[in-house]
Amino acid sequence: MFFIHELQRTITLHPSYFGPHMREYLIHKLHADVEGSCTGRYFIICVIEHDNITLGRIIPGKGDAEFTITYKAVVWRPFKGETVDGIVSSVNKMGFFAEVGPLTVFVSSHLIPRDIKFDPTSNPPQFSDNGDQIINKGSHIRIKLMGTRSDVGKMHAIGSIKEVWFR
Repeated sequence: MFFIHELQRTITLHPSYFGPHMREYLIHKLHADVEGSCTGRYFIICVIEHDNITLGRIIPGKGDAEFTITYKAVVWRPFKGETVDGIVSSVNKMGFFAEVGPLTVFVSSHLIPRDIKFDPTSNPPQFSDNGDQIINKGSHIRIKLMGTRSDVGKMHAIGSIKEVWFR
């Protein structure tokens, strides 16, 4: 689900960047640092507004300055039970991985309907019902998130396509 969050970021600036274009450089660095990053709870999609840039605080002994920027950003937080669309990135006999934007989702073979089986003789590897339903690399798929896990700077999820409305 998408939200707008008010966040803060502290940026350290070398004295060589002090000058008339310092504000523009701070805003550019903010966008470069945070857009597309993961906090462990959500993904920061884009910065939409810069509310406040504090006066710089000189770091003793270094000469660098620290600026704190308050900004608003569009963030995406995946929830258990949420239905998302993704693209299959790899398939093996244990299940398949799908990319849902920045989120990697694994769908186990136990969470795939019984009539869709892994076909070990196909090239590339795929799940198929020997009819019109084929799941292989590059397939677009709708997944229900069963749970999420956070690592440092990355999130993973377990998904299911066993629900009735996914057929």
